[in-house]
Amino acid sequence: MQLIADRLNRIKPSPSSMATQRSRALKAAGHDVVGLTAGEPDFDTAPNVIDAVMRALAASRTKYTDIGGAADLKAAIREKFRRENQLEYSQSEVMASTGGKQVIFNALMATVQAGVEVIVPAPYYVSYPDIVSLAGGTPVAVLCPADQGFRLQPEDLERAITPRTRWLILNAPNNPSGAVYSREQLRALADVLVRHPQVWVLTDDIYEHILFDGREFCTMAQVAPELKDRTLTVNGVSKAYAMTGWRLGYGAGPEELIKAMTKLQSQSTSNPCSVSQAAAIEALLGPQDYVPQRSRIFEQRRDAVVAWLNAIEGVACHSPDGAFYVFPSCAGLIGRKTPAGKVIATDEDFVLYLLDEEKLAGVHGAAYGVTPYFRFSFATSLQVLEEGCARLARACARLG
Repeated sequence: MQLIADRLNRIKPSPSSMATQRSRALKAAGHDVVGLTAGEPDFDTAPNVIDAVMRALAASRTKYTDIGGAADLKAAIREKFRRENQLEYSQSEVMASTGGKQVIFNALMATVQAGVEVIVPAPYYVSYPDIVSLAGGTPVAVLCPADQGFRLQPEDLERAITPRTRWLILNAPNNPSGAVYSREQLRALADVLVRHPQVWVLTDDIYEHILFDGREFCTMAQVAPELKDRTLTVNGVSKAYAMTGWRLGYGAGPEELIKAMTKLQSQSTSNPCSVSQAAAIEALLGPQDYVPQRSRIFEQRRDAVVAWLNAIEGVACHSPDGAFYVFPSCAGLIGRKTPAGKVIATDEDFVLYLLDEEKLAGVHGAAYGVTPYFRFSFATSLQVLEEGCARLARACARLG
């Protein structure tokens, strides 16, 4: 009798998580590894957040809360959306989960089934298409080329929409490309969506506060109020506040959708961690001055890494607008041979070669739906980044 359900065959393990685990395993085995795989800020969680957690522990805030988060957390989420995005939500229109990924999982599992299509602009965060597939739907990847800044174009969105389309997933700043949309660019996409009332919008804004070159952040429900009643806005504290391990994400949208997502969560994880909720309240309502300061540090790292990468023959790197990743093309290296005589036929071959040859860990572009590219995270020190780029240059120079 078969033990594992067939639905598990529709998905694969997260490539970025697997790459990070391989890097950690090599380090644990004593290898000198430069790991540039993890989407995790190298900063510490702010002291005021830690203090808030200690107060919560002292007050025995260690019990179950409401499934979608305690009332004071929901109030903090509502205030965040009002203050930063000019979006008003009621308490019944917001919920918290164990990370932003669970918010997305809840939404797609609650609304997607066989026969439903979900548009996923590529390059995309690795989990989007797999969650759609697990729910029984069909992910529809729409290529966003580098010469368009890796941004979805209105005409491409229009062509991808069918009567079966249920969602557009929009992630900006984007993982892995760093693409950001201006108000005008979002408005152009909204004009397409207005003509297709069956299409909802899921905006993953987790990198909202990591923006470069003075760019302004805006989100779909803010730019197109007429779409607010069919938009789920997703965010969390992991990236901006360096709280990845706290596992606290949140979303806001129409009450009917939030109710369905909460129902699903009631039968999976129930409420997110109570002390993580206390941490998130302080992060969202406490001092915000360090958030743009950290973004400026990421911007300095971006400038250095892009320059180092573009100095390597065979590598071409677009400068990202936000987030903390570079997504360089390795097209100039495809077809070359390693010192052992193996042909580099794909971007996956290339990143495996880097790991074997230089103990340099990245993630191949095909995992994000676009080839031949690779992703490096620059959420680490300039010293580590410089060493990583030096190893990359050595490895590329040895290709015949």
